[in-house]
Amino acid sequence: MVAVKQEVQKIIQNLPDDCTYEDIQYHLYVVKKIKKGINRAENGEVSLHQEAKKRMSKWLSD
Repeated sequence: MVAVKQEVQKIIQNLPDDCTYEDIQYHLYVVKKIKKGINRAENGEVSLHQEAKKRMSKWLSD
């Protein structure tokens, strides 16, 4: 596993030179959420499509 510090350095290096602190925070947040989702899926903590659709029905339109 790559050390967190190295991973963050790589993310920052791939951002444009004129990025802001907010840009860096956003990218770190997105990476964290993606990794959390992958870990949950690997551990079987997933929802079926119909179940997710039911939970989100107030935001979805048919």
